[in-house]
Amino acid sequence: MASEDIMKTGVMTAGIVTGPFAEEGIVCQYPHMVSSNGIWFGDNPLDFSAPVFLAQIILSFFASRFIFILLKPLRQSIITAQVLAGVIMGPTILGRFIGSYMMKLFPLSGKMVLQTAANIGFLLHLFVLGVHMDTRILRKAGGAAVLIGTIGFVMPYALAGLTYFIMNHAMPVDESITTSLPFIVAVNSMSSFPVITALLADLHILNSEIGRLATYASMVSDLCSWVTGVSMTTIGLAIRRSKWMSLWALLWIAVFLIAIVFVFRPFILWLTKRTPEGRPMKETHFVIILLIVLGCAVFAEVIGQHAAFGPFLMGIALPDGPPLGSSLVDKLNTIATGLLLPVFIAISGLQTDLLSAGAGGNSPVIIEAIIIMGYVGKFGGTLLPALYCGVPSWEAVTLALIMCSKGIIEVATYIMWKDASILDDQTFSLLLITMLLVSGLARPMVRFLYDPSRRYTAPYGRRTILQSLDTVQLRILVCINQEDNVPMILNLLEASNSTRFSPISIFVLHLVELTGSASAILVPHHHLNKTASNATSSEHVVGAFTQFEQQHLGSVVVQHFTAVAPYASMHNDICSLALDKRTTIVIVPFHKQWAIDGQVGASAPSIRMVNRNVINMAPCSVGVLIERGNNARGHRSALTTTSSSSYRIGLLFFGGADDLEALAYSRRMAKHPRVNLTVVRFIHERQFYAKEKNIEDDLIREFKANAIKEKNQYKEEIVEDGVETTQAIHAMEDDFDLVMVGRYHEPDSPLMLGLTTEWSDCPELGVIGDMLTNLDQSQFSVLVVQQQPQEAGHCPPLQTIPSLPISNRSKSLASKVNSEFSDDEDFTPTYARFEQGK
Repeated sequence: MASEDIMKTGVMTAGIVTGPFAEEGIVCQYPHMVSSNGIWFGDNPLDFSAPVFLAQIILSFFASRFIFILLKPLRQSIITAQVLAGVIMGPTILGRFIGSYMMKLFPLSGKMVLQTAANIGFLLHLFVLGVHMDTRILRKAGGAAVLIGTIGFVMPYALAGLTYFIMNHAMPVDESITTSLPFIVAVNSMSSFPVITALLADLHILNSEIGRLATYASMVSDLCSWVTGVSMTTIGLAIRRSKWMSLWALLWIAVFLIAIVFVFRPFILWLTKRTPEGRPMKETHFVIILLIVLGCAVFAEVIGQHAAFGPFLMGIALPDGPPLGSSLVDKLNTIATGLLLPVFIAISGLQTDLLSAGAGGNSPVIIEAIIIMGYVGKFGGTLLPALYCGVPSWEAVTLALIMCSKGIIEVATYIMWKDASILDDQTFSLLLITMLLVSGLARPMVRFLYDPSRRYTAPYGRRTILQSLDTVQLRILVCINQEDNVPMILNLLEASNSTRFSPISIFVLHLVELTGSASAILVPHHHLNKTASNATSSEHVVGAFTQFEQQHLGSVVVQHFTAVAPYASMHNDICSLALDKRTTIVIVPFHKQWAIDGQVGASAPSIRMVNRNVINMAPCSVGVLIERGNNARGHRSALTTTSSSSYRIGLLFFGGADDLEALAYSRRMAKHPRVNLTVVRFIHERQFYAKEKNIEDDLIREFKANAIKEKNQYKEEIVEDGVETTQAIHAMEDDFDLVMVGRYHEPDSPLMLGLTTEWSDCPELGVIGDMLTNLDQSQFSVLVVQQQPQEAGHCPPLQTIPSLPISNRSKSLASKVNSEFSDDEDFTPTYARFEQGK
């Protein structure tokens, strides 16, 4: 070892020696330099391996988080921030200008310790990603997803391979990069399922039409990648060693898979069943599962695979979602994904010298050309089949950008191949730089090009109760967050007065938060995985609405759906189903619950976010139902088929489109034999004397005329300002079981003088809705109604039922309702039905 090449620190001696092919680095480690005695004994903590390792983890974590905060306005991912943190801390910037920094914080001797810990974090993270995956979705992937995923894998492979072939004959290619070029072609053909679903979740479009199509297509592409990878490995082993050696390798992989499916998986499921429902997983069981995962990693290394290969397959074999998947994700995410994974990603940046990426004659040109043509092939291979399948042009471009995005799986592949000397430093740097540029541009472009809410506000025709005829079926989408929502929803549906001449079509959507899984679903209830714990809750909801349907045979038909999605994008499922089923109104439960003493017992901010998004984007009218029936007096008002008591409904009418929608709904309720409706119209003094005539006056006059002959009432409250409006509302606290009101009222109206949403707890309910919700001693429930805005669409002529004899007419209505329901119907995106010829 030449003396000029020797570098000494307190913990090691490093230098350059002559290797079999080229000069190589060598490190002499001092085994006793692990833990420091402290500065009081004259030790420098950075001369010992343990403090250095801890400092590396801390520095990597905070650097990546700080960069992520800076890049957040640009819609960049945490993976991009972690790579850039490594680049800044590596030889590109700090290592180039502060050499002593690299020697102290990132010595050669600390690389093995850091990479070992980072690899453990990565294999645990890959196990978590495997748990998130639900391979059953491959059965749901229609012809569009299969075509897009397959061509999106084959075309970049072919185009990049063709570019390599042409350049190899057009110009001299350095032999040092010849080995790595086929691997570059292979990695650019990937569209990893975990990466794509993570991107979709970050952009809140996981459960949109494009999101579902991208999810299915990435799963197909992943399957193609695995099949190709195993085939190429087997062929390479047969060429370099022997055919029998390749067969033995395949045999041991098969044995490994059999052991996972038929030994480890049943054992882990047996452990899960021993945990009582609703109770957390025992620590002993978790440790046993963790040891099995680490054992899979060891066995994967034994049979010649990467250590993360075993945990990933083990994760895929386990069921996603609660109870097992959610518990494992919750316990492992903090350490594996939160702490150790940033170190693993930062290592890729520490090994990258951006300034040396362009050196070396024509090699960088050839490498970069193949990389770029791979991305071009991925873009074109996704865009063209998507257009063929009927995807709108801009959405097809969005899908192509999504499929071009790279992430944690690709970075891990680069690192693995670099450690195996398949990629040199230059190729590794070019792959990483191109990935950062393409993925960094794709994310904001996807956010700009694709907005699911545009579909809900397209001019499909306004759907409001006001514009519906009494003889046309009322189509209601009710959302259920938990079982406690069911009684108040059923109460409202009973009051909606379903008859054989005016039937109700009810779509029940059970909302379940996506936990421990990467794929969002929106399916009829019976398609939901029955092994999931949320299936039990859904069964209870289905049972209650099925009983309601049986009590109203011929006038009510119910169809049940389950949506499993992140709360941030759950409104996409609600709005998509409302649009697909042409509903008239969506009923969502309020995010607060009240205790027996009248105080707020529980509040769910995530549900509030869902409600706000639905209010802003729904393709029909929206009703927010607030349950205040269970109060300090212990009274719970209910309207059932077996009840003989009357149900008192009050409508507070101030004017405006939303109040008119509430009036139209309440008029339907008023025809129920046990509903007593009271319309309270608030009038300002000047308005009372002016007596201006408009559509509101015509509807009120019609109701007032009919109320004299029926059991309903009409009242007028003459007020001067918002104070008197508030006093009048407080005086009605004991008069009603349900109070209905529109959401929006003109802030310039004299009736609202002094009232503003600036002081409201829930401004999404409007001024009056928020006031009704916060009345301390109120014992009535509240329904806040919003009519679909005028600009959301136009109003085509309504289809009316032909004039038939009464008996035939009721049969016609019943058959019309039943024909639009099918228990086997699945929610399928519009352009994903091309394989069905629709």
